[in-house]
Amino acid sequence: MNIVVKPFHQLSPYELYGVLKLRSDVFVVEQTCVYPDLDNKDIDVGSLHIMMYEDDALVGYARCLAPAISFADASSIGRVLIASSARGKGHARKLMSSAIQTCFDSWPEIPIEIGAQTYLQEFYEGLGFIAISSPYDEDGIMHVDMRLTFDAWLKA
Repeated sequence: MNIVVKPFHQLSPYELYGVLKLRSDVFVVEQTCVYPDLDNKDIDVGSLHIMMYEDDALVGYARCLAPAISFADASSIGRVLIASSARGKGHARKLMSSAIQTCFDSWPEIPIEIGAQTYLQEFYEGLGFIAISSPYDEDGIMHVDMRLTFDAWLKA
């Protein structure tokens, strides 16, 4: 298992293609959700891309965003996914732990907010996140906003 963290300008064309293909495979094809994946946040200077590799194959991805890009007073983690072939191996927890640590290392003690799919709410609660909104529909999939503070991360 290898985890790589890079800003957009350091992604090779092959890494970028792999990320965009995996995001399309999971979010558009598998979840049958047509949405604008290319939202200009990938290229923001405050964007960090977390790529998880297993035997040189990209099997996980998450995007960390600086405060104020998605949420006014918090950094954020989004586009979190594990390839269908790699699920059930504990990769999601490792990927999210790396993304959380990346956010707190990059923006110390600033809370992290996420728009979590509601079926994953318990998973994120296990990492210390708490729900801060009622469930809402985003692109045909129910979501809930969740927040993680640095203190809650240390206790999780």
